[in-house]
Amino acid sequence: ELGTDFDTFASGLRAALRQAPKVVLVGEMRDRETVEIGLSAAETGHLVLSTLHTVDAGQTINRIVGMFEQEEEKQIRIRLADTVRWIVCQRLLPKVGGGRVAAFEIMGSNLRVKDTILHGESEGKTYYEIIEGSEPFGMMTFDQCIVQLYKSGLIEEATAMGYASRKAIVGRAIDTIKAQRGEKTTTIEGLTIDEDYGKEDNKHQLNN
Repeated sequence: ELGTDFDTFASGLRAALRQAPKVVLVGEMRDRETVEIGLSAAETGHLVLSTLHTVDAGQTINRIVGMFEQEEEKQIRIRLADTVRWIVCQRLLPKVGGGRVAAFEIMGSNLRVKDTILHGESEGKTYYEIIEGSEPFGMMTFDQCIVQLYKSGLIEEATAMGYASRKAIVGRAIDTIKAQRGEKTTTIEGLTIDEDYGKEDNKHQLNN
């Protein structure tokens, strides 16, 4: 226990590794030293479980990389690509009828994820897009999970939109669900076409 058996997570993790554990649970990766020891444990065959305060799976990788100096970035990315197996994030959403329900984001390790960890995100190759396209392999974005919670009637539309990572994607998915149910979808009403728009400008240009 922190404060009783050891002073820091790092010193506690070092002590635990001397006892030849098969599974190591670190309450929180709070600093670079703890991350370093956790990675070393994973590299020597231990199953290491831990937590970080981040907004999503991609930010978890970026947060760990950000704990190290710039000249160490390449090496830490290589180590993460070799050792990370799964990242699971959660957000607690207000539930219909009261209480909370968990929305999850799950990112596993595959060739595309490893390549993105190694080289960073780029246009058209973000963690979000990789996870979104890997649903058949057990991955899901927060948005995919939120849409399922809405479809199951566990959360309201306003909640789904409020907690969405990409509101446009969730909004389109909700409209599709509404259309399937025969409900009114998001529309813009009361618009008219101004047939005279631009005519005065064109006339002015011709006169000049």
